[in-house]
Amino acid sequence: MPGLIAGPALGIHPATPPTQEDLDRWRVDDYEARPRRLARLRERMAAEGVDAYFGVRRENTRYVSGFVLGEGEEKMAGVSGQFLVSADEVVVLADSRYTLQARDDCPAARVEPVYNDFAERWPALLSSLAPVGGGGGVRRVAMEAGFVSHAMWERLARGDPGVTLVAAEGWIEQLRQVKEPAEVERIAAACAVADEALQRLLPAIRPGVAEHDLALQLEWEMRTNGAEALAFDVACLAGDRAALPHGSPGSRVVRDGEVLLFDFGAQVAGYRSDMTRTLFVGEPSQRDLDVYQLVLDAQEAAFAALSEAVEAGEHPTNRSIDAAAREVIATGGHGEHFGHGLGHGIGLATHESPSLGRLAPEAPLPSPTVFSVEPGIYLDDVTGVRIEDLVVCDPDARRLERLTRFTREVTVVG
Repeated sequence: MPGLIAGPALGIHPATPPTQEDLDRWRVDDYEARPRRLARLRERMAAEGVDAYFGVRRENTRYVSGFVLGEGEEKMAGVSGQFLVSADEVVVLADSRYTLQARDDCPAARVEPVYNDFAERWPALLSSLAPVGGGGGVRRVAMEAGFVSHAMWERLARGDPGVTLVAAEGWIEQLRQVKEPAEVERIAAACAVADEALQRLLPAIRPGVAEHDLALQLEWEMRTNGAEALAFDVACLAGDRAALPHGSPGSRVVRDGEVLLFDFGAQVAGYRSDMTRTLFVGEPSQRDLDVYQLVLDAQEAAFAALSEAVEAGEHPTNRSIDAAAREVIATGGHGEHFGHGLGHGIGLATHESPSLGRLAPEAPLPSPTVFSVEPGIYLDDVTGVRIEDLVVCDPDARRLERLTRFTREVTVVG
């Protein structure tokens, strides 16, 4: 069956860095997808008995309206980019810095110029909305409780005492974990940018080069070859510092005979990639080779469990895939050295639903979705190995593909 990965061997998605034609097409795809996304959100709102939805998370703003804020820009934007969803429209808030952008990004939305008077204007904004449940006005408003500050919640509650604010956690995030074809294309393109960037970096890796210099060059390779931004700051960790699962590059130089761990990702048209590769500088030690092989075997076990389920048209659970990889590492004597979960969803955010781990919800994986598979072993003050790939998993279509193309074989550099 086309696209299905039989057994533990994973196929590779034939992605390439984006062209301008791709970017233009994806913008249209998003515009056409938003009514379907909003319809699903309104179904949830009706089921929960709320009349309107107030959102502040920038990824959710982009998903339902098209308004784009850069990484961290929400800290300076005030209420610009926050939004309300009613029965028949989306209202995007924007002060004078963002009004023109909002009109361009959100042609199907009503743009409301709001400055420092948001709390005072809150009652009038609500009275202008048609409630999802029908009837005589908005009385219950769902709020993105994990992202609305306590102070803002209190101001809005006092601003219109006749309206009940309802905590909504993960409503849009649950919608976002099911990926549309154009979303998968963008994640795959971001993977292609990252794959090629690391390949171009290899000749620069040698003993004596500092971690932060390699990280900066890898960032340059991504940004100058198709990435609009980084998915997150590049991690480049040598030798004993590779035991830091999320360490930051420093002035430490690469030395002969040790590992070099890169964790990085590109962003393309809003969507992100995430990959980790552990390379060997010069002749590898047997200890590091053994750890690497164990991590690779654990990742293969996870892929095999995924493939078996997908081939049968079954939806594996979050915990079952984590357990398949974790058992391999535990059997190899390093169970206590694999502390994090096996993987996470990815899309408009680097970390999103679904989560794969021991503490993840015991729930079937959605279909189709994209997530990382990233087992690791970390020996404090000694060494660390992680291998991370993104996969698109679609049991309903019996499709499983690896989006990360860079080799997982032992790679010696320098």
